[in-house]
Amino acid sequence: MSQASLDDDELFGEAASEMRSDVESSLADAWDALPDPDDIWETDAENVLGVLNGLKSALDVGDAEDHLRDAKKWYTMGERADAFEDADDLEEEIADLEEALENITDAGEQVGELTATIPALRGTLEDAGSEEADDEDEDEDEAEAEEDDE
Repeated sequence: MSQASLDDDELFGEAASEMRSDVESSLADAWDALPDPDDIWETDAENVLGVLNGLKSALDVGDAEDHLRDAKKWYTMGERADAFEDADDLEEEIADLEEALENITDAGEQVGELTATIPALRGTLEDAGSEEADDEDEDEDEAEAEEDDE
């Protein structure tokens, strides 16, 4: 084998190693960018809306999606170049991270819907309470009027 082909093989091996390292680094950065479990579990809010707003903020995935994109980009390039001897672990970790991001995003959307719904629900219940109180006042007024008539 010629020296040039040995150099090419060596360079390709180095590039493949660096590519794998880039994928692993981007995956680690993505995992690190996910919300801290304690931030989504603990709260110091005084009411439900405060809890929901805090949770919505805590469910922000930050730069995790960008890091995942970088990992997938380098992984795809490495796969197409057949640069990885065994990349099943990378593929599995990418899938796990995608699932985690999807779950967090779904939870954030659900919290967002609740955040929008709860104040309206409170208003509806307050209005219902006011109408009930008005109805009771009217009933009392009618009863008093009947007593006065007698």
